[in-house]
Amino acid sequence: MATPQRSDASITERETAALAMKPMIEFGRDVCGSLDIAEQHEWLVTNGIGAYASGTISGNLTRRYHGLLIAALNPPVGRAQLVAKLEETASYDGAEYALSANRWASGAVEPTGYINIESFCLDGTTPVWRFALADALIEKRISMRQGENTTYVQYSLVRASRSLRLDLKALVNYRDFHSSTHAGNWQMQIKAVEQGAQIAAFYGATPFYLLSADAKLEPKHEWYRDCFMPMERYRGLDDREDHLLAATSTVELHPGGSVTFVFTTNANAELDGAKSYLEQAEQERMLLSKWWFSDAKAASAAPAWLRQLVLAAGQFIVNRSLPEEPDGRSIIAGYHWFGDWGRDAMIALPGLTLATGRPEIAKKILLAFARYVDGGMFPNNFPDAGGKPEYNTVDAALWFFEAVRQYLNVTQDSATLSKLYPALAQIIDAYHKGTRYRIHVDEADGLLYAGESGVQLTWMDAKVGDWVVTPRIGKPVEINALWYNALVTMSRLAPLVKESAEPFQKMAAPVKRNFVKFWNSAAGCCYDVIDAPNIGSDASLRPNQIFAVSLPESPLTPEQQKAVVDVCARRLLTSHGLRSLAQGEPGYRGHYGGSPSERDAAYHQGTVWGWLLGPFVLAHLRVYGDRQAAQGFLAPLGKQITSPGLGTLSEIFDGDAPFTPRGCIAQAWTVGEVLRAWRATLA
Repeated sequence: MATPQRSDASITERETAALAMKPMIEFGRDVCGSLDIAEQHEWLVTNGIGAYASGTISGNLTRRYHGLLIAALNPPVGRAQLVAKLEETASYDGAEYALSANRWASGAVEPTGYINIESFCLDGTTPVWRFALADALIEKRISMRQGENTTYVQYSLVRASRSLRLDLKALVNYRDFHSSTHAGNWQMQIKAVEQGAQIAAFYGATPFYLLSADAKLEPKHEWYRDCFMPMERYRGLDDREDHLLAATSTVELHPGGSVTFVFTTNANAELDGAKSYLEQAEQERMLLSKWWFSDAKAASAAPAWLRQLVLAAGQFIVNRSLPEEPDGRSIIAGYHWFGDWGRDAMIALPGLTLATGRPEIAKKILLAFARYVDGGMFPNNFPDAGGKPEYNTVDAALWFFEAVRQYLNVTQDSATLSKLYPALAQIIDAYHKGTRYRIHVDEADGLLYAGESGVQLTWMDAKVGDWVVTPRIGKPVEINALWYNALVTMSRLAPLVKESAEPFQKMAAPVKRNFVKFWNSAAGCCYDVIDAPNIGSDASLRPNQIFAVSLPESPLTPEQQKAVVDVCARRLLTSHGLRSLAQGEPGYRGHYGGSPSERDAAYHQGTVWGWLLGPFVLAHLRVYGDRQAAQGFLAPLGKQITSPGLGTLSEIFDGDAPFTPRGCIAQAWTVGEVLRAWRATLA
């Protein structure tokens, strides 16, 4: 990654060497030159307000979520595909070379520009292609302006014996990023403006711009129909898409020259691509620097893949401005399709912010989310189209306690605790007395009960129509582990704000005493749910019991903790995380794919979740005290940064070997939990 000079004399030679990373993710012709392989590797660029650019190494768009500008029209949500791609052709020494690639519904692949890619790498998080055309070498890089719906695509003629002509066609759209376009007779309004073209998709649509300070753009209006998206066919969704050719450009590049194209919703956007790249490089250098200075010993011992994950962590942090918190922050749960979710944000927060030396960001996220507590509940998610948040989760509020505890452990920030404490107290009070969806404390044993028919409240929340795949109504094991942890945490926080710890201690005592109800002595591990309607106790072997060991306050005996870790290791552990259901259990599904209903049916029925590896590692470390062994569990998942989400980690994996990555190519809690667990193994 490029590391612009800074005047701060405190930076050491050792730090400089650590921050000046050579690209860890780099592919040659063996990968780039094969369409089937190159399509499996996806790059991602983000802008800090929920927008992004993404695609495949090959240049072909395999998903509806790919594009050069997926703008956040209502940051950090309201995302829409505005600019799909550039069709690129280079003319050099009398020959024409395609740089782009497309699959068509007819089965044709045309053009086949991937065959001219000599190499691809990530420069920090910036994707960089090099196309070899005889003795000419063109470099292409894509970046975004932070805080703005603006994408830069820069072409540089790195090497050539003569000039080269570059012909470009800009394909655009205007649709929700979850949908696809079948144009019909759709007429967009395209007009020439200074240094480019303005596009108004329809009356009332946000105008956007195709601009360049280095080249002239000629407005056009021609639909490219029936582009084929193979990943959408795999997902059982509409796999065809139309894009509008909105402008063309022809530019002559001389050896050493460059041209930048800018796609933006800002009519006055900065047009200097080199400046944008340097700003991005400086931001990434600062991310690595904060991580380094937070714990130089840990940073110096980290493998290269962990340094890449520090940069990936920054891609999930977004602005969420509130009247009371104009500088508020949130966390995008996953790219491409998730928004900011309360549960995911609280689980991912410690790893994405505290483990990377950014407690000031953690503070902003905690304060922002605290304002959304309603009826003692935390928001589950914020609809992508905007509007009020949804309150249908029992555990998000409980994860809030653990995020606050970890924040205070790092910062000892009593002033922020004073601001957060009323929300924490409100949650405890509401859960104890009872709130939505029959969430309440059972006075008979002090345990937390939650759920009602047709609602999914835990993190295992897949639903197909009216069918809740894993309803888990009753007293789920991880919910009560979190409840106990929250009560003990509050008993320790209360005195810091001059409140009594006694009420929380009294509530915690019966939880610890009665947690024995979860123990399945016949199986030597915990039931997943007890007091469930019609079935009583659910003995399905799931990973949720690992939290009764990994959380700081465990209600299990040391012998029980070891037994839980051992059974999870034998039956649930894979190279990339824990299975959501053990092989051999009724309903187990080892492959995640097919239609939405088929995928949802498999989502928590055997599918491997990467984020669960973090709690497993912490639990294993607690029981065995072997830091080297704990680190060893993390390395195989960490090395997944090379596929399919380049530089980041996927959401889920198949339950059966070889544990193929599935779901989102970049998931906040997967990245966060790996970073957090790695730091814990070094403490």
